[in-house]
Amino acid sequence: MTKTTFVEHPSNHPQMENPAYRLPAIDQDFVLGDSTRGIRFQLEYQKAEEYLRAWGVESTIVVFGSARVKPGAADGWYDGARAFARLASEKGGAKNITKPLHNVIATGGGPGIMEAANRGAYDAAAPSIGYNITLPMEQEPNPYSTPDLTFRFHYFAMRKMHFAMRASALVVFPGGFGTMDELFELLTLRQTGKMSKPLPVVLYDSKFWNETINFSNFAKTGLINERDLKLFSMADMPEQTWSELLRQGLAAKKD
Repeated sequence: MTKTTFVEHPSNHPQMENPAYRLPAIDQDFVLGDSTRGIRFQLEYQKAEEYLRAWGVESTIVVFGSARVKPGAADGWYDGARAFARLASEKGGAKNITKPLHNVIATGGGPGIMEAANRGAYDAAAPSIGYNITLPMEQEPNPYSTPDLTFRFHYFAMRKMHFAMRASALVVFPGGFGTMDELFELLTLRQTGKMSKPLPVVLYDSKFWNETINFSNFAKTGLINERDLKLFSMADMPEQTWSELLRQGLAAKKD
């Protein structure tokens, strides 16, 4: 009688536990790898875009400025940003009962001037946007941006793209390197025609800006054309800022 030999099959645990077997969508090592950077760019674009469309946000007023500014400070920048954002939210179409929403306040989502502008919209019972960015010193969202419109980005480039895509106007309060970077990037888009639609730009607190940057010297030395100085204007009060935006062509679209 022949004896039957049974061969024990090996376990498939090594296959199932190997990273190669993970579903790609839930494999963080894969999703966060170098070869999938383009996919992550697309995700950062698409997630924010879907929320903005769901809310019917057609246009925004972008407010830039320092994260270090405090409420009640003698410079008045925080209080000015808050008052301007409330005024713009009430008069610009951000509170429309029917969609689309126009001139919705959009900030970088953090403290300082960003908080002040989101807070002004909050005071007006209007929605506002916070485009936050992941930084080495972690930035948390301020409590005044609309939760559904509070986003977090890894890539500065995609964050800047969202700032620019719906911008109907730009108001820039005093700030540091980040504020200057954002201001000059949008001015460059206008100067080079990459942003074909009109973009009223107002710099808040003329004394600060005239002491900080000699804009006229750019034209005097031939580094820009004289007409490029008309890409922006200055204002010193919230009401004046709103009037300047309207003078430059901002359309206030209320129900």
